[in-house]
Amino acid sequence: MRTDQLQEELDATRRRLQELTDEVARNENKMRRSQQRELRLLQAEDMGALFHEIVEGLRASYGLQAVTLVLCDPDHDVRHLLLASGTTPSEGVLFVESLSGLAPQYVALRTPWLGPYAGCDHQLILPGPPLGSVALIPLMHRGKLIGSLNFGSNDRSRFTRGHASDFLAHLGIIASYCIENVVNRARLLRSGFTDVLTGWHNRRYLQVRLKEELARASRDRGKLACLMLDVDHFKSVNDTWGHAAGDAVLRELAQRIESQVRASDVAARYGGEEFVVLLPGTGTVNGVRLAERIRTAIAATPVTLPGGESVPVTVSIGISSVAPDARSTDFKTLGEALLARADVALYKAKAEGRDRVVVESEA
Repeated sequence: MRTDQLQEELDATRRRLQELTDEVARNENKMRRSQQRELRLLQAEDMGALFHEIVEGLRASYGLQAVTLVLCDPDHDVRHLLLASGTTPSEGVLFVESLSGLAPQYVALRTPWLGPYAGCDHQLILPGPPLGSVALIPLMHRGKLIGSLNFGSNDRSRFTRGHASDFLAHLGIIASYCIENVVNRARLLRSGFTDVLTGWHNRRYLQVRLKEELARASRDRGKLACLMLDVDHFKSVNDTWGHAAGDAVLRELAQRIESQVRASDVAARYGGEEFVVLLPGTGTVNGVRLAERIRTAIAATPVTLPGGESVPVTVSIGISSVAPDARSTDFKTLGEALLARADVALYKAKAEGRDRVVVESEA
């Protein structure tokens, strides 16, 4: 009888040991998957990649019906940086001017909130079909709530107030850090590619995009037109009214040019009083049409200087275009040639009397 009892106790101990071993293995597996998720967030190189990994990556990884990212962006700073990078916000990324009124939990959201889904409370941050349960994970920056990462499941028991939320809080810290990192990186990149005076892209940015657009034109068997603009008699503006007046003229011209170009066009201050506009998918004929619109918009109204004086301003514009061969690979040389031919056309416009558009022969 004693032997039987000992055997039963031994068997029970073995079963318990196996249960503990299995639990350790499950926890290790969970930890490994969690580390992999965090690593993918940390390795995201830009905002577009990070937002996609947060929304789509976490939704697939956790097997959730919905994941959204709410970010408070009152000055549209993050949105502008995102658009400047050529990326559109991922579905599920919600930018708001204020967190007030979005969900009642935001009033005191400093740790993850888990509980049942309520349409009246959660529809704005988790739009779509009703869910069973939700987890709202705060995103903090310097002690201030800047948004939330929101999980939604059809399973009512998936997120309850009795569940431990330490790992979700840790995920929120990682996500907050990653968002701050890619936003700061985008600001730094934009500052290196931005002309301080006009707010336009600079020559460095143009050189990068020129190669990209030539590669795209080669791949799609399309065309790329280049407009090079120069302010007529700009030196006389500086000599007569001073450099502050010259700066005002350049800023105003940048705005007038920008009002005429498409969102897909690439506009940059090339240097001094020269500007360049790249027109993807555009040949010479349509390039001339846009150039004439720009020239007319600039000449139509005198520019008002800081001192109140008005000065008439005109520009000369040179145009070149290219249709890269599908086998083209040396886009650096091709881009330099495109700019050089636009520059030749520009000087022809100057020589022929200024305030005009001149086209260089198409390659």
